[in-house]
Amino acid sequence: MATDHITVIGGGFAGLTAAIACAESGAAVRLYEAHQTLGGRGRATAAPYIAHEGAHVFYADGPHYTWLRKRGFVAGLGLPSPRQAARIGFRIDRRVRKAPPVGMLRAQSRAFLTAPVDLDFHTWAAGRWGERTAAQLAHAISAVTYDADTGRLSAAFVWELFQRVFGPRVPAVRWVRGGWQTVVDRMGERARELGVVIETRARVGEVSTAAGPVIIATELAAARALLADKSLSWTSGHAALLDLAVHSDRRDRNLVFDLDEGGFHESYTMQDDTIAPAGESLFQLQMPVRDNESRADAQARLAAFADAVVPGRAERTTFTRTAVAKGRTGALDLPGQTWRDRPAIERGDGVYLVGDMVAAPGMRGEISINSAVHAAAAAVAELQRASRGQRAHQIDE
Repeated sequence: MATDHITVIGGGFAGLTAAIACAESGAAVRLYEAHQTLGGRGRATAAPYIAHEGAHVFYADGPHYTWLRKRGFVAGLGLPSPRQAARIGFRIDRRVRKAPPVGMLRAQSRAFLTAPVDLDFHTWAAGRWGERTAAQLAHAISAVTYDADTGRLSAAFVWELFQRVFGPRVPAVRWVRGGWQTVVDRMGERARELGVVIETRARVGEVSTAAGPVIIATELAAARALLADKSLSWTSGHAALLDLAVHSDRRDRNLVFDLDEGGFHESYTMQDDTIAPAGESLFQLQMPVRDNESRADAQARLAAFADAVVPGRAERTTFTRTAVAKGRTGALDLPGQTWRDRPAIERGDGVYLVGDMVAAPGMRGEISINSAVHAAAAAVAELQRASRGQRAHQIDE
């Protein structure tokens, strides 16, 4: 059989990025998605309430965003008004306050510090700012890690995330109007324009590189089963999720970091009024699940958090949805680990692995895009080598 195309398994952000990058280099690409629609964790609920699986923002301070912006995938940004942006809060000792604690402010200003890779974050931070502040810092950044014990992770890993979100530089946060679904739709359209053959409802049961390189763009657990490789595992978060739409009220906060338990609350209608009916606010909340905690108990803690940040929500609710995300919230690095220690992208024998838990820099979806661009370049180069070899063989014959 001729080696003539690249196969991409999975149609989420990683798979679409890989397919587009390969096709832009002139390669023939076939993409297989097990679900009816593309998007993976970027899929959203249908209008009028457009909700995602957890927070859906982009950080515009890395190569992933440059790649997306260059192709117009993140055009049409939504921005909150200064008044809306000011409605931020911090939950401390069960009360929502306007300002973070002094200890957190001190840590925020220390961007020049370098945290060690081999030490856990809580020990390192407690040695500088005390036990209470260390716990609050870890809970603050649980908004990114989805983890109930962020303090156990590598100090270098957590500190980098903390400075990106809370450091003295203004966070490079971007919201695309319509949410991730808009970006997914644009990527799918572009892939088809480039000639990518896309098959949905097409679950792949085995991997074959007979026709060319294969890029696996699934969750790590699915890739582990597909490749029968038990080494494909990594630490990830575990969180209870709540999507909540209510009739708007001036008392509502638009952004709340829970320094008590690691919860997070964000309004998406503050910068995009297209994702809920007029006069309503759509919030997405999360609460990290503790070790050995039941789903019901985690959801109860999340409900209590929602009561604190959306006063009187029971009488105002128009839409609600709950879920739990486990092992699918991006890579977390334990002490002694960096992103370079995660499962390698290049698996050998023409197989490449991409997604948010592989050996590429960034956080969450950024890892998916960065790894996919890398894998695409390597797969295209391999396909070209194989094609040259086939032509040389035909000439010899």
